[in-house]
Amino acid sequence: MKKLTRSRDDRWIAGVCGGIAEYTGIDATVVRLVLVVCTILGAGSLIVGYVVAWVLMPRRDRHDTVSVTAADPVV
Repeated sequence: MKKLTRSRDDRWIAGVCGGIAEYTGIDATVVRLVLVVCTILGAGSLIVGYVVAWVLMPRRDRHDTVSVTAADPVV
């Protein structure tokens, strides 16, 4: 089950964009670019949204890993 969490690995500030990218399957650079462009066009209104997401999104646990099932080939 997918869970929206802040990324521990793909982060510049707090891992919010990295977490959104991992959750949606979109490249993190695209998520960051959309955030910056929308923030500039919206006169900074998404900065508040980013801070709210930073506070509300839990950070991914260190022990959360991608599980490998028997059907997945191991190379």
